[in-house]
Order: sequence, then C-alpha cells, then structure tokens
Amino acid sequence: MVVEVAAILVAIAFAVLVGYLVPLLIQIRKTAAESEQLVTKLNSELPTLVAELRAMSQNLNDVAEQARGGVEHAAVLLHAMGEVGESVNQVHSLVRGSGSSLLANVASMFAGLKAAKHVVTERFKEGGHHNGGL
Repeated sequence: MVVEVAAILVAIAFAVLVGYLVPLLIQIRKTAAESEQLVTKLNSELPTLVAELRAMSQNLNDVAEQARGGVEHAAVLLHAMGEVGESVNQVHSLVRGSGSSLLANVASMFAGLKAAKHVVTERFKEGGHHNGGL
C-alpha cells in the first residue's frame, strides 16, 4: 500500500510539473518565434541602415573638410586685413609726422611772404628808393 501511495504522489507531482511546464514551454516557443521574426527584420533592414550611416559619415567628413578650407581662407583674409591695417597705420604715422613738418614749412613760407610784403610796402612808402641803382 505504501508503494501505491508513493506511486500516486509521484504521478500527482509529475502531473503538476507537466501542468506548470507546458504553458511555460508554449510561452518560450512564442518568444522564440517573435525573436526569429525580429532577427529576420533586422537582417533585412540593417544593411540599409549601415549604408545610410556610411553616407552620413561621408557627408559629415565632407562638411568638416569644407569648414577647414573656409577657416584657412578666413585666416588668410584676416592676415591680409592685418597687413593692410599695419600699412594704413604706417601711412597715418608718416602723414602725421610729415603733416607737422609741412605745417611748419607752410607757416615759415607765409611768414616769409608776410615779411617780403612788409618790406615791399615799406619801400613803396619811402618813395621808391631801392639799392639796385635803378
């Protein structure tokens, strides 16, 4: 009788185990089928995505190269503008220095003309005498 009770208990335990494992196995089978569909979809779409990523990367490299070229041109332009500014500064300094000496020369010339005018008017007032004998 003990053997029969033990056999019944083993049969009940086996039935409970099978009752628990069957739905679990069915769910695992559904998950595996969905995983297979996902892998199939990824295999079909992944090469397209990789190609698009490569194209995007190439475009980004091209833009970076163009930006480098633009920066180099801008640097050359700014350097040239700096040289022009330096030249303007030198010309300004030259004009400022020459301007003051030019102003002094013009002032001296006007002073000389004024003195000459004064001498000529004084000579005419004296009656036309001059030292030349004429």
